[in-house]
Amino acid sequence: MIKIAFFDFDGTLKNIENKLMTETTVNMLHQLQDNGIKICIATGRPPLILPDFQGVEFDAYLTFNGSYCYTKEELIFNNPIPTQDVQQIIKNATSIGRPVELAGLERMCANGKDQDLIDYMNISHQLVNVVDDFDEFSKGEVYQIMVGTTPSEHEALMKDAPGAKLTAWWDRAGDIVPVDGGKGTGIKKVLEYFGFTVEEAVAFGDAGNDVDMLQTVGLGVAMENATDELKVVADDFCGHVKDDGIYHYCVKKGWL
Repeated sequence: MIKIAFFDFDGTLKNIENKLMTETTVNMLHQLQDNGIKICIATGRPPLILPDFQGVEFDAYLTFNGSYCYTKEELIFNNPIPTQDVQQIIKNATSIGRPVELAGLERMCANGKDQDLIDYMNISHQLVNVVDDFDEFSKGEVYQIMVGTTPSEHEALMKDAPGAKLTAWWDRAGDIVPVDGGKGTGIKKVLEYFGFTVEEAVAFGDAGNDVDMLQTVGLGVAMENATDELKVVADDFCGHVKDDGIYHYCVKKGWL
């Protein structure tokens, strides 16, 4: 029996082209909670730029792709990128002409911008924040590095940074997180916190940074609009985000 559900946000609960979730999706989330199923958001976004969830209060928030997980009451998991790896990745990115944006708990700071990074940040309606104190900021706690990058650059970008890994959900950009991080790691911590088993959990996603999430739960569901990379590891499939695919899947399963 499913007792907890994890949802990616962009492309899963919300169509990337839209600013808001549909009314059907909002009502579905409330109904799941009313029926005793805990709901959790699992996103690459920092806590600082979480969107307005339109009156929905999730039971847990897995941010920075699982590196910072919490409830409204307390912290569950805290896992920044090792400082030496942050510095190495900045050096690597500079060598291939790529600026980066670093995300901490209080703010986000960049050492420059290119069109890929601008477009990446625009998806969450954010501007690239180029600052003068970037070097100082980079020595503090960094939970995620955002960078415009293509698959051909991934190896050079991650060279000599064993404490970090790249989770690419788009072929023009990627999120860099701790090597022992990722949404799957965050899910394990949240399941332990609530006392649920893997078999009692379902997860929905659409992109490459959702792969370990779907592999961690008992039932991993890929959206119709998901990448081929994610569909390969999915246990099941639901309809397109623009057609309220998750809602119809939950109805079929008898969860609503």
